[in-house]
Amino acid sequence: MMSGRRVGLLDVDLHGPSVPTMLGLEGRRLAGDEDGMLPVQIGGLNVMSVGFLLESADSPVVWRGPLKMGAIRQFIEEVNWGDLDLLVIDVPPGTGDEPLSICQLISDLDGAVIVTTPQKVAAVDVRKSISFCKELGVRVLGVVENMSGFACPKCGEVTQILREGGGRKMAEEMHVPFVGSIPIDPMIAVSGDEGKAFVEMKEGSPAAQAFRDIVAAIITQ
Repeated sequence: MMSGRRVGLLDVDLHGPSVPTMLGLEGRRLAGDEDGMLPVQIGGLNVMSVGFLLESADSPVVWRGPLKMGAIRQFIEEVNWGDLDLLVIDVPPGTGDEPLSICQLISDLDGAVIVTTPQKVAAVDVRKSISFCKELGVRVLGVVENMSGFACPKCGEVTQILREGGGRKMAEEMHVPFVGSIPIDPMIAVSGDEGKAFVEMKEGSPAAQAFRDIVAAIITQ
């Protein structure tokens, strides 16, 4: 999917690190060498998450701002990522410590991808994230609308069950690119729970094609 690129994935959702579960890496622990911590590898992808440091999946992370920034700094500066073409950073929603720390610690960010759902109540919060990026000088690479209609598992037809076009409308109003919509597909949840790649499990589905189109639209910028 990434056309042979060397990719790292940094999960800085410190209070809800779900990346290990979604990649089938639960229970994995970090190793290290003289150059620092080594990310966990899966299929050529280098992965780092606070989830690899917790005693169990039920262990809470009870950290405030300075501790969060310190941990994120370590993940960026003390992890031996190797020679990467892309580092994808998964941050929690909003404009809190995690996205702010990333913007302060990495001065040459290529940009941010903003994810919303079609409803106005979601767009109200997401607009703040776009304004946050603009204020900090971070380019918005695009807006993605998730849960954009329901893809029938039998025929593939997409039916709108929430508002239609809310993400696109918001992107136009905020003068940022809109890069695609992902329909609801029950197998997305199943694949995440089982730690498998959805685009491989349901390669021919509308949602899988949407993922591929969105990635292509982003990495070609």
